[in-house]
Amino acid sequence: MQRPVVKLYATDGRRVPSLQAVILSSGAVVAAGREPFKPGNYDIQKYLLPARLPGISQRVYPKGNAKSESRKSSNWKVFIITSDLPDAGTSSQIYIILYGQHRSSAPIYLYGTDGARFQVGHEDIFTITVGDIGALFKIRIGHTNSGSSPSWHCKEIQLHNMNSGKQFYVPVQRWLARDQEDGEICREFPLLSKGQPVLPVTIYEVNVATGELWNAGTVANVYISIHGEKGDTGSRQLFRSKSSFNFLRGQTDTFFLEAVHLGDLCKIVIGHDGLGPGNGWFLDDVVIKDPTTNYEYAFFCHRWLDQGEDDCKIVRELYARDNSIFSARQKLELKRKETWTAESWKFTKGNTLQFYNKLTGGFVRLHPDGTVDAIGEKTDKYGVFDVIFNKRNICIFQSHEMRHLSLALDNGIVTGMVSGEATTELRVLYQPNRCALLESALVPGHTVVFDRHGKIADASSAGYANLSKEFVIFVKGVFLNSAVVLLATSLCQALCLQPDGSCTGVGSQSEKSYWKVHKISSGICMFESVKNAQMYLRIKDGRCDGTGTGDVDCHFKIKKNLKNASISLESMKSPGLFVGLQSDGQAKPMIYTKDENVCFYPQVIQFGRENPMGMSATPSQEEEKIHESKKQKKIPPESEARSPLPSSTAKEIRHFQSSETLLSEDEWKVLVLTGNTGTQANVTLWVYGDKGVTGPISLRKDSSEQLFLPGHEDEFQVEIRNTGNIYKIRIGHDGTSEQPEWNLQRVTMQHMKSKKILDFAANVWLSRIQADGDVVCELPVVKGGQAIFPLVRYQVDVYTGQLKHAETESEVFLCLFGERGDSGLRQLYKSNMQVKFQRGQIDKFQVAAVSLGKLQKVLLRCEASDKSQYWYCEQVIVREPGTTSESIFTCQRWLPFMSQGIIHSEIELYLQGEDY
Repeated sequence: MQRPVVKLYATDGRRVPSLQAVILSSGAVVAAGREPFKPGNYDIQKYLLPARLPGISQRVYPKGNAKSESRKSSNWKVFIITSDLPDAGTSSQIYIILYGQHRSSAPIYLYGTDGARFQVGHEDIFTITVGDIGALFKIRIGHTNSGSSPSWHCKEIQLHNMNSGKQFYVPVQRWLARDQEDGEICREFPLLSKGQPVLPVTIYEVNVATGELWNAGTVANVYISIHGEKGDTGSRQLFRSKSSFNFLRGQTDTFFLEAVHLGDLCKIVIGHDGLGPGNGWFLDDVVIKDPTTNYEYAFFCHRWLDQGEDDCKIVRELYARDNSIFSARQKLELKRKETWTAESWKFTKGNTLQFYNKLTGGFVRLHPDGTVDAIGEKTDKYGVFDVIFNKRNICIFQSHEMRHLSLALDNGIVTGMVSGEATTELRVLYQPNRCALLESALVPGHTVVFDRHGKIADASSAGYANLSKEFVIFVKGVFLNSAVVLLATSLCQALCLQPDGSCTGVGSQSEKSYWKVHKISSGICMFESVKNAQMYLRIKDGRCDGTGTGDVDCHFKIKKNLKNASISLESMKSPGLFVGLQSDGQAKPMIYTKDENVCFYPQVIQFGRENPMGMSATPSQEEEKIHESKKQKKIPPESEARSPLPSSTAKEIRHFQSSETLLSEDEWKVLVLTGNTGTQANVTLWVYGDKGVTGPISLRKDSSEQLFLPGHEDEFQVEIRNTGNIYKIRIGHDGTSEQPEWNLQRVTMQHMKSKKILDFAANVWLSRIQADGDVVCELPVVKGGQAIFPLVRYQVDVYTGQLKHAETESEVFLCLFGERGDSGLRQLYKSNMQVKFQRGQIDKFQVAAVSLGKLQKVLLRCEASDKSQYWYCEQVIVREPGTTSESIFTCQRWLPFMSQGIIHSEIELYLQGEDY
């Protein structure tokens, strides 16, 4: 059955384009689509009206004023008696729906033309016309809960088929009122038809589980429509449960829904109206119990219903699983996969690990004689293992102390074997509690097992009473100085610095949530935002935010939790106060508890160094280091060379000094030749290789000498790590100072050790008033006088929508992503139109970049100072000169937009028709 789409109108009569009203079958209208919800645009009463099923919804008048739908239509006379109880009458709009064997009628609104209807003790008579719905077996009657006194007590309903003469009598005697009985404002009643059994009225138990992600709960109004082989319940608001507050994070709410029995259930449609701050909702699942058959139906979701998350939908259609046991197994398997995704970084080749056993309270040790136990101390040298092989979740764990031995499962017994033997390959199986099993890759089902005394047990044992096979995995060297880490708050969320300086635990696990570690002393660190340099995590004046400047308010003691490998951050300035999270994910100082409010799960993005920067070694130590480095080639530790930093991570740049400087494999000389016009703006460099990106690198010197003068070549020494073979650079300035315009002639890079030279021919203007108005350019490596990749001027067409106030004066930025990296974030500055981003307008821009290969996505950013400057983007189309193809990226949303109570100024758009 096709779901109808309703055009919505704002309270001032304006139509709201590009927005669907999804109707929860025969029930509430729920806003969906890409446009962020704006409460002022909608009349909330519209959400409480039943859906319009196929057929035309009718405004019904008494005594035969309705017109016939078709030759197969039937005319019915409907008699409704309102009870004579005090306040039994209603000011609300009454509707009725008839259910037949073929289909249901449209919701029919019962209006009158000669005065008020449904008053105390009155009988109201209506004539309605209904299409061919088949033999009638139930009706639903309800109201919209509108007006000054909506509560209604209905005494009885009679229906007379004016064509066939059939009559039905329904003794109602029920309140339809939010403040009476069960609070329902609609009722269903079965009808007796000859030769058909009367369906029972059933009270379904509906258990709704909200997910455990931070800010997963919602304050919006939630609606559900249950569908079975005998129709549906219509849309019902879930508002009265056993809980004090509904739909809180990690909570399961139980509701009771009365309806004529639906037979076997097949699906539900569930959603919310988008009202209230932070209305996004992460729904885990719904389990419905049918007391008539004593059967349970499970409807698995595990997704956001949020206009700023996932696919931006706030309504979902969920289908019944075979049974709730199947759903529980599916949930468990999904949780295991999500946990592996979150923890798999630990098993990168080269990482150093420890395995903690919760039952024994000790660490796994591999002794020189090949024996293994699980009673080691954290500092025991035999309890440390290196990952020397990794293929998906199969690893070899080699003793850090004895390189020739690795953990192995041989005939069901854990032991030490020569590294590389087949028995040393262990499969890591993560559990939802963040503990891991170590299973033999050769013999599935055989796992590493210890008894409570830490002694090895037979891995093939049938029973595991008093045995433990779960391990908490710790990575060594997580908080070394200059490390870049992510502080995960759940399997897919992380602690993130917001634009206003506050911190939240609902950030995405991306570069926006990266923190740079500044080690103060053993176990004490500071955390600096990578994306927003010089902004540190701190606790001060009862607040926890990211506006610290690096003083003692930003010093935290790291408390490691052995039970789950999480950490807690205790303020050194205010002992006893920890960085904690409220239920909505906002960071707040908290007293330490054993729940997860103060727990963070660190993930290393880039490992740091042993010695904290700023804590210089003594002269004798420094001389010893230099002496050692002269005796042997110094190779950077593998932990430093593993994971390339994201493009947003700033690098410390040092002025090129004399040849006496101790050189490493990562040091390069950068020569920048300025043409006939210099600049006083701040210049930044990015370096792209086939293994990663380094940048932004600020090209400046410690001395006060002026840089980038006309005809002058400036020399810098920079550190470039883990990029692989370099194929392009991006260089530009920030447009500040009195003289921002710059004529760049050439960039040359020379590797300090190998003396390898890379040439980048430029001869470009980086100026808002010259050439194409861009202050950033990309340059490919030139080999044999030929660029290894061509420079492409992408034609970017930006479509501003037709919505009222869709235009903006705000600055808009765009970044193109392709097979060969990205273009960097570029301001869309020079358009073909005199005034940019006007309603219904197409602005054309050029973005020059080294060929990105096949385009995959674009990122759009709009930094609006207030709501009047929000921008509605319809789509972005990118064309490459010399080709006929175009890449279409559909947006159809406002920027900025709100999700989970957080304003987001940027969005990623994926190539239309592709799934990433």
